[in-house]
Amino acid sequence: MDPDRIQRALRQHLKTDRMLGVEAVPYLVEIDLQAVHNVTPVREAPPVKIKPAPGSTPAPGSAPGSPASPLQLHPSSFTLDTSVPADAAGRQALLDAFNDAEVRACTRCALCNSRTQTVFGEGDPTADVMFIGEGPGRDEDIQGRPFVGRSGELLDKQIQAMGQHAKIPGFDRRNVYIANVVKCRPPQNRTPTPEEAEACWTYLSRQIMIIQPKVIITLGGPAAKRLLNTDQGVTRLRGNWQQVELGGRTYPLMPTFHPAYLLRSYTRENRMKVWSDLQAAMDQAIRARSVSE
Repeated sequence: MDPDRIQRALRQHLKTDRMLGVEAVPYLVEIDLQAVHNVTPVREAPPVKIKPAPGSTPAPGSAPGSPASPLQLHPSSFTLDTSVPADAAGRQALLDAFNDAEVRACTRCALCNSRTQTVFGEGDPTADVMFIGEGPGRDEDIQGRPFVGRSGELLDKQIQAMGQHAKIPGFDRRNVYIANVVKCRPPQNRTPTPEEAEACWTYLSRQIMIIQPKVIITLGGPAAKRLLNTDQGVTRLRGNWQQVELGGRTYPLMPTFHPAYLLRSYTRENRMKVWSDLQAAMDQAIRARSVSE
């Protein structure tokens, strides 16, 4: 086998591990070059300003790689009562008022009976990148913040690595926005039911419309399925740009694995797949920002 090829693969592994927070790698490890070179490439994102034909709906089981049609909403349920401010302070005030008035005391589904508190979301209200997970876990339910357990620690490292990739000093979770499909913890951290996700959809869709991110990254299958209205699993969806339409805007969406899955299956192949997705999402956010400016 070509020694230069082995060296290149090893350097790429070490670079990826460092970017994702792994300080050391055992040197007596056989490198799976086939897995390295067979990672599914990320397809180029669709142009930000191009919208698909109106009235189309996502087709369950559509081929991976094809952009999902925009999720059609009921306009009467998803109209903000006020225009969205351009500045961060104005958007944060709007999010806070929305949270205080509707989310904190929500009783739309049975999850309200077992929660400690709701977990609304946090981050930059004008963020270019928005992460959306499945639902709060035990630590999140206690603290009222998204992604603060082991999954949150890994997500923090991934976000910092995205900043290093884009050469943005000090880039961390304060520069993105993080939320979940449901705002209350499902018992035993089970997957939210469709009815529970539907009950919270108004809240999540309004968050997206207020923040207006350049890119949405869904973490795990439940989040991708809810936003894209599809039955496809995240293994088929990840690495392929999708799109979701809300409030007259089309948002590029990149599905990827949930940090909890990555912790359970911490293989080089999975790490490189996620890193490829995150790099593509960060690159797209930067391109979209330069166009808007």
